[in-house]
Amino acid sequence: MSRKIFASVTLAGVALMIGAGGGHWLARSGGEPVAPAAENQARVLYWYDPMAPQHRFDKPGKSPFMDMDLVPRYADEGDDVAALTIEAGVTQNLGMRLATVSRGQLASRVEAVGVLEYNARDVAVVQARAGGFVERVYRHAPGDLLEKGAPLADLLIPEWTAAQEEYLALRRAGDHALLEAARQRLRLAGMPAETIGRLERSGRVDASITLSSPIGGVLQELDVREGMTLAAGAPLARINGLDSVWLEVAVPEAQSEGIHVGQEATARLPALPGRRIDGLVTAVLPEANPASRTLRVRVQLPNPEGLLRPGLTAQVALADAGSEALLLVPSEALIRTGRRALVMLAESGGRYRPVEVEPGRENGSHTAILSGLEEGQQVVASGQFLLDSEASLRGITAIANDGAALHAHEAMAPALHESEGRILALGDDRVRIAHGPFHTLGMPGMTMSFAVANPHLLHGLAENDRVRFAARETSSGLVIERLHKQEQRP
Repeated sequence: MSRKIFASVTLAGVALMIGAGGGHWLARSGGEPVAPAAENQARVLYWYDPMAPQHRFDKPGKSPFMDMDLVPRYADEGDDVAALTIEAGVTQNLGMRLATVSRGQLASRVEAVGVLEYNARDVAVVQARAGGFVERVYRHAPGDLLEKGAPLADLLIPEWTAAQEEYLALRRAGDHALLEAARQRLRLAGMPAETIGRLERSGRVDASITLSSPIGGVLQELDVREGMTLAAGAPLARINGLDSVWLEVAVPEAQSEGIHVGQEATARLPALPGRRIDGLVTAVLPEANPASRTLRVRVQLPNPEGLLRPGLTAQVALADAGSEALLLVPSEALIRTGRRALVMLAESGGRYRPVEVEPGRENGSHTAILSGLEEGQQVVASGQFLLDSEASLRGITAIANDGAALHAHEAMAPALHESEGRILALGDDRVRIAHGPFHTLGMPGMTMSFAVANPHLLHGLAENDRVRFAARETSSGLVIERLHKQEQRP
């Protein structure tokens, strides 16, 4: 009953603000009609219990479901107890605003934090192409920024001496077939094309070579010292290019839906205030971080000036214009209860009905609706929480909307509703039970008298026995169809 008191207090406060017109509607929304004398002359269609509005009675009296009086339904209020009816003047005073359910693309924007890393695809490894000796190492160290073509080390490769002398001898002999075979031997010995060309032009043997950086970037490794003996294929240096860098972004898993390769991204770095750098999502990594519950998204950023340094942090915005047309409502129109989401559907004649919906993705201002609404319908975008309180006070529960304005008694299929309690009194075909709540009915715990579908269900039971039972709704109230005695609690 605390829920009813809360809603009554809420509505009473609004009544003070909206004046006599609103007060008239709010007064008539409660359990006992409080209306002017002229309104009391309106024709009564039937009486109903606000906690079970699908049941109708042809005369006033006590509710068979709980200890409260039945409430009249007047002809001027309409014949739909699953909806609220509000006069236009009251609607204006309440400041309610409507929004139309529309179909469109849901533009999404995800804000996250990322860290700059080297582009692992822009890497060059320098190796010894033939065995030899290190004659000189240029003054570089790991971490140095190198330009393309920067010298790293001079090598002496004795194997090349014999191959070059053989080539020069065959050239002097003028045997073109053997000369071509000797040139091929030079290539197989690991001699670069530049060294072969220099040999052909000068005619002098040169068994030394200067190894240089094939790309510009950061020298990550340098494993060579003067006087070392090197085998063919030995790695000497590793260089990482800086023309572009990777931004590794940690996106919360709840916001990862819709992120895809090719999506635009914008990065802003504290180290570069006022600068915006645009990039693209190049990979959505398949493994999430179980500790932080985030998904790793890789963004590639251009770095023509070399100002983006690996290790710097960045604030990233991932934007997507959306490609699929979805049903959209303003996010503020949703009433989230924790277990489900509701909207107040606005109908003709000033009627408002709570409808359960299935929300999808949202971008802050709008939310996609997967089921429960149709395009063109109107929902309450401002003031819906007051309507929800009033609906709760009158026992109106949300229904699944299939596109038509379903009545609550039409939408409810007969079902068994379970609870448990203690027997207070027994009759031939009735039992009075102090029971707990019916969760499937939204009915709180109370003391009620129930009819039983079969008197044999009462056999072997006595007062103060604890029982678990299941009842079905009928035109005459809840009727128990299953009744089992429980073990006495210590």
